[in-house]
Amino acid sequence: MTSKRSLLLAALLTTAVSVAGCSTISKINPFDKKEANKTLATQGQRISVIAFDQKVEPAEALKGSDFFLPEAKVQTDWPLPGGNAEQSVEHVAAAANFDIAWRKGFGQKANRKFHVTAPPVAADGKIFVMDGEATVVAMDARSGATVWRKDLRPAKAPGKKRGMFGFGGSGDRTGFGGGVAYAGGKLYVSSGFRFVAQLDAASGAEGWRQETSTPVHSAPTVSDGRVFVTSTDNELLTFNAADGAPGWTYQALIEPARILSASSPAVSGDTVVAGFASGELVALRTTNGNDLWSEALSRASRTNALSEIRDIAGRPVIFKGDVFAVSHSGVFAATDLRTGQARWTLPVTAITTPWAAGDVVFVVDKAGQVICVSREAGQVYWIRDLNNTDKLSKRQKKKRAKHPLLWSTPILASGRLITVSSEGEAVALNPKTGETLKTLKIGQSVLLGPIAMGDAVYLATDEANLIAIR
Repeated sequence: MTSKRSLLLAALLTTAVSVAGCSTISKINPFDKKEANKTLATQGQRISVIAFDQKVEPAEALKGSDFFLPEAKVQTDWPLPGGNAEQSVEHVAAAANFDIAWRKGFGQKANRKFHVTAPPVAADGKIFVMDGEATVVAMDARSGATVWRKDLRPAKAPGKKRGMFGFGGSGDRTGFGGGVAYAGGKLYVSSGFRFVAQLDAASGAEGWRQETSTPVHSAPTVSDGRVFVTSTDNELLTFNAADGAPGWTYQALIEPARILSASSPAVSGDTVVAGFASGELVALRTTNGNDLWSEALSRASRTNALSEIRDIAGRPVIFKGDVFAVSHSGVFAATDLRTGQARWTLPVTAITTPWAAGDVVFVVDKAGQVICVSREAGQVYWIRDLNNTDKLSKRQKKKRAKHPLLWSTPILASGRLITVSSEGEAVALNPKTGETLKTLKIGQSVLLGPIAMGDAVYLATDEANLIAIR
């Protein structure tokens, strides 16, 4: 399970690098002089904000210190990938027993051709999911029964060009990626098949569809009548939610190599914040796309080829006037939403979304460490290594070194911090200490973060199963 997923990720990244010299990829290479003048984003030298020898360690001053976490509240819906437009939900009252209530299949599972990348969303008593072939399914939140199913793949059109790295071209039926979002009784869908569409959330009937010039691997964010989505060539696209009319766009630096998953923008008031594969974190005016500030969450290193992938794969989180975001290049930052001034940074490498609650923000890094950080000071309360190999045999350690576990974006639910692994294990931690409270065998690889509605936490697995935990 883990090895298959790792191979898929490696294959995508290898393809991006190995074909960088061909004519197609030269068009998305930020260092290609012919294209450099066409880039709309501000260009400049990336400057490391973190010393290369800096390490993340618990702060001595915080040892034994307590911190505030809010009381758990029932989440009546989860309409966007991160729960709301700010991608920030503090503490949900759900999954109190931490037991599986049911599991139901919803379509094409992940394999070498298809990838389940869409986080579930929930509203009106239904969970909305999308499988590896762009089939959107509405499922009853109590029972998992299918309410409706809609195949959004375009009809095959021979002779038309394929998309980036051979996927998602116009008329191509082997694309992957995208996601769903709910607003005002409508479901908005983005797709690696190069389109954004609106469906009726009650019936699945298609309202409108707009083609995009490149595939879309990220899920949409919908706010104040606008749909925001990021394409694979690092362009933030906007559409009118009512009729699909294209709005303003913003072109960030284009990167030929990126993580399989992609980030959804966060919106607060009249500001939208987007993370890109270039490591850029950019704040823009929602009405016209005017740039407010930008920050580079990257520190260039020649010690590891993968460290050159600067992608902000997780969603930026807006919480109490700050933006929290983490990059694959090793920068976890808190940035003032209004001014763009970095408040603190930590050397954390991750492809997950931070989780802010009360006085702290939690993040799960690529090595399997769950890190609890003071939201104000950026100091670390505790670190829990979920990939600790001390109790493994020599053979198991060798296997783990070759295929390390990946852990999902966490969720704080009923007093437990829950994250799920690529080997199908859910772990509930004490959010104050990092101590394991309970584990739950899922039995299938999970890379998408959990969501919550009502009394349940929901997981979408790589096998295209929706699992309810109560």
